Amino acid sequence: MPRSASSRPSTRAHAPAERPDAGPSLVGERFEVRVGPVAHGGFCVARHEGRAVFVRHALPGEHVVVEVTEGHGNDRYLRADAVEVLEASADRVPAPCPYAGPGKCGGCDWQHAAPEAQRALKAAVIREQLQRLAGIERNVVVEPAPGDADGLGWRTRVQFAVDGQGRAGLRKSRSHDVVPVEQCLIAADGVEEVGIEQRDWSGVAGVEVIASTGSSDRAVVVTPLPKPLGRMPIVELDVPVSVLRGDGEGGAARVHGRAQVREVAAGRTFKISGSGFWQVHPAAADVLSQAVLEYVDARPGETAMDLYSGVGLFAAGLAAAVGPDGEVVAVESDRGAVADARTNLAEFEHVVLVEDRVDKAISQAPAGFEAEVVVLDPPRAGAGRNVVAGIAGLRPRVIAYVACDPAALARDLGYFAERGYRLTGLRAFDLFPMTHHVECVAKLERA
Repeated sequence: MPRSASSRPSTRAHAPAERPDAGPSLVGERFEVRVGPVAHGGFCVARHEGRAVFVRHALPGEHVVVEVTEGHGNDRYLRADAVEVLEASADRVPAPCPYAGPGKCGGCDWQHAAPEAQRALKAAVIREQLQRLAGIERNVVVEPAPGDADGLGWRTRVQFAVDGQGRAGLRKSRSHDVVPVEQCLIAADGVEEVGIEQRDWSGVAGVEVIASTGSSDRAVVVTPLPKPLGRMPIVELDVPVSVLRGDGEGGAARVHGRAQVREVAAGRTFKISGSGFWQVHPAAADVLSQAVLEYVDARPGETAMDLYSGVGLFAAGLAAAVGPDGEVVAVESDRGAVADARTNLAEFEHVVLVEDRVDKAISQAPAGFEAEVVVLDPPRAGAGRNVVAGIAGLRPRVIAYVACDPAALARDLGYFAERGYRLTGLRAFDLFPMTHHVECVAKLERA
């Protein structure tokens, strides 16, 4: 799942690296283009003087003036922002957030598009990736998340960056630069009630705010700058919160309050430590769990595998479905997530937790081991050819693949096809409104 804009890597920090063979920099140049189709990543493709231009803040069919943000005279493509709309799409709306737009916060990609248009753009991206990377022609409908009307106020976990003056904000697109904000409109009410944006965070690199779904738990993870500049401040906020100290690498140690937050999904309570992974949309865990369990239709007595199992969301549903005569093997490499899963799945004696990389765990499975059901929710890069081959070797009757990146999903579907598994079901959910991110659940069965 995607993190906030502040956690994404940057390729456009301050001055671009010197490239003697690239020709003169074109950054800042302006010209008119007719905007073409949407592409994966939150932009549309236009052409100018025979060269592709990847344009943010535009919509297909529009006539706009763009300003180049990355690119040189000899590059095959440029990146640019639409800074003036000469002919607008019927789908264009005023961005609700004052920080959305060229040169501003990079957390949202589609605030200038109506919600239904955003979903149509995401569906077009999924269709294109499936056709181009897997040779699959399929109609795709992106479903809105339950309760979403305007695409605002949904994000229950937000990572704020901190600028040199101690102000909390979010990063520009493809940049380390921080845009201080007074409010994030896609943040859930529970996040904004903490009041992160109103206090001084000098000496701190970033602050993550967690407002759990289904409980009143709130937590902040404060990551100080490296010494000697960094320090762990005394945290006094507007509402009761647990405070943890982040280590800058995803780990966190309790300072005061609970070390875990309680999340409620699929009729169960899950405990997640620190900044451990959990879906950021309040409806996401329920929506994805239901879709996965309906697709696999796990039966009493079956063996199921939950790969990249995290804190045990899917494993819990699988364990209830296969019953005590069945078995669920949950594989996760993150030690903290496995510890949380051990707590969350304690009632199920027929769940086996394996702390290891998925590829290694599958390769070391006992000879002849098979699983009727496999669920996988890999990181953004996807599972990859070796893991797909290992899964196919388990001879499952059905596979449910949860994907946050359409390109990675399409590549892996191609690998599954080579192993005799075909796509028989696909649902897509708009669990990240205003951004280009989309979540898919694919069903695969032996051809």
